[in-house]
Amino acid sequence: MRKNLILILLLAPFIIKAQSVVDLSNFTRNGEVKAIAKGSQLSISWPSGNNEQGSVTFNLKNKQPLFKSIGIQKDNAYKEIATELDPGFILTVGKRDLISQNGWNIFFDKVPKKPHQSYTIDLKKQNASVATVGSRTVVKVPGLSAPGFSGYLEVTFYNGSPLFNVAAVMTTQKDSTAILYDAALISKKPVWNSISWADTQSKLQSHSVQAADSSRNLAVKYRTIIGEGEHGSLAVFPAPHQYFYPLDEAFNLKFTWFGNNYRDLLKGYGIGIRQDLEGDRRFVPWFNSPPNTHQRLNFYCLLDDGAAGPLLTEVKRFTHNDVYKPVSGYKTMASHFHNEFIMQVVMAHKPVPDSPNFVKVFKNMGVNIVHLAEFHYTAHPKGPDEKRLAELSALFKQCKRLSDKTFLLLPGEEPNEFFGGHWLDFFPKPVYWIMSRKADQPFVTEDPQHGKVYHIGDKQDMLKLLEAEKGLAWTAHARTKGSTGFPDAYKNEPFYLSDRFMGAAWKHIPADLSLPRMGKRALDLLDDMNNWGLKKHMIGEADLFTIEPENEMYAHMNVNYLQLADLPDYDDGWQPVLNAMQQGKFFTTTGEVLFPSFTINDKGAGETAQLDKRGNAIISLSVNWTFPLNFIEIISGDGKETYRQKIDMNNTKAFGTRDFTFTTNLKGRKWARIEAWDVAANGAYTQTVYLK
Repeated sequence: MRKNLILILLLAPFIIKAQSVVDLSNFTRNGEVKAIAKGSQLSISWPSGNNEQGSVTFNLKNKQPLFKSIGIQKDNAYKEIATELDPGFILTVGKRDLISQNGWNIFFDKVPKKPHQSYTIDLKKQNASVATVGSRTVVKVPGLSAPGFSGYLEVTFYNGSPLFNVAAVMTTQKDSTAILYDAALISKKPVWNSISWADTQSKLQSHSVQAADSSRNLAVKYRTIIGEGEHGSLAVFPAPHQYFYPLDEAFNLKFTWFGNNYRDLLKGYGIGIRQDLEGDRRFVPWFNSPPNTHQRLNFYCLLDDGAAGPLLTEVKRFTHNDVYKPVSGYKTMASHFHNEFIMQVVMAHKPVPDSPNFVKVFKNMGVNIVHLAEFHYTAHPKGPDEKRLAELSALFKQCKRLSDKTFLLLPGEEPNEFFGGHWLDFFPKPVYWIMSRKADQPFVTEDPQHGKVYHIGDKQDMLKLLEAEKGLAWTAHARTKGSTGFPDAYKNEPFYLSDRFMGAAWKHIPADLSLPRMGKRALDLLDDMNNWGLKKHMIGEADLFTIEPENEMYAHMNVNYLQLADLPDYDDGWQPVLNAMQQGKFFTTTGEVLFPSFTINDKGAGETAQLDKRGNAIISLSVNWTFPLNFIEIISGDGKETYRQKIDMNNTKAFGTRDFTFTTNLKGRKWARIEAWDVAANGAYTQTVYLK
């Protein structure tokens, strides 16, 4: 007995060493995916479409590259695309201002102007686990750390596509923290023959790799950098919207890179994504990182056994080529642009191009209707009258000139007068009005050149104007920026209770990489407005200034799909556009998730549905998506509380269309709406159906 015990003790180190360091207890062994763990190696093979298998072999030995091999199995032959690659991450940590404005909803912060520090995220590998999650396979490797942060590496493979996601999931205990991250795949020596990308004019460019290549930042289209080897290519790209924190400008700040020794922090030759710490040099809030949240610092990889050009075409499919896809019965509308074409070009007497760049940008993105927000602190909203009327006249003439049968450029402003906070106006035809009225001045007069002219002196006048001309108003960037505290502060005012005040607008402010959706601030307000008992709606807004072809417009954009069979003619007015908005006949999306149809008990958004005696509802929803879906959520309220029913979509694969029917009980609820979000936090939301 004593001899056996001694023998066991002597052999113990060898027994432990022989045991696998991989936990497969949550992996479905009889599924489509194969996971083989042997010693310190883990091989994952998953169906990647077209009768091919994607393959990644992990090396779990410490201080050795994590990805021993990446390739594609095709026709019983393995094509190795890359070897000996390590995921690399730089975490930049700054200070969030939670005091001066509105806590974590702040936009007016300048994080890079305050002390900040950049760190590499270190990985000390010891073990790993593999889990089957629907049609996905998740490999988790603990052991990530950076000063003040700890976490784990997570690699997710998606059945049906040669797509996988690499995420450093990091947590801090420190309050008031804002972060950025850069990420890459890195090798000690170059493993690529060439690096390729699309330039800002969408032309494919290529660089022949040299071992001594210095790190180089690139301004690219489609946010993608590609390494090409002898047997295939690998693309690296970020989540198309979530990776880009909110800014006033959509400048292309060189969001990709390749080469050696990036920022003197990532050693070796890499291809990756990056953020400019200074942003657009205006207000630069970075990402929120509240204590105990799991921040997903992530990027996507797409494989192909061919050249970089065809692979880039496949990457572009995930965003419909950065174009808003046509949907039958809908027209796309984007709102809130301070391009200032009138003041900076027309009224400045500069040459007026036949087709300005900003119009080309919108048309190329598939936007049918653009609602402007001109004269943003650049013009004469309060007069003198002759200047104000001339500026409006120039705006109306240019909008008419630049509109056609497939595109409407429509006048609008962000007046920021009378009501409180910031808000937008929208009239169904050209309206001349001046934001001042003297005590003895009439509300409306006739001008020999411009016709009817309104003078507005207070919020009562403004409401009268909206009613007289069938206009709409809504809160811009509610509860943040210049609308901090609004619309809450005026929710009981007559102008807000009027049907002329549509509601508010949605944008991805603030940014938080721990959340599976974007724009939570605004969506929470939509639910609050519903619980206030008001039939208000929420359109998407961009709130951007310069609009040029080289900009990264798509990342900062969203769009509204209005239920319009035809585009109105400018000369006839655009009342149908405002009707669709005011009635809630639209859905809003980042572009990747679409809702061709949606009803609750056969009633659409903006309508009232009848529940049966038990409170049952049948929700019918048609969804089109690119990235695999993450979840669909049924949000409802009873006038006091908001309720959420989350439906996991982890069995969906990339590029799908499906009609869903959900039967749920909404007894006691007064309203309901739907959201859907994919794995890259792209998403769409409907307007509200009211219940009785």
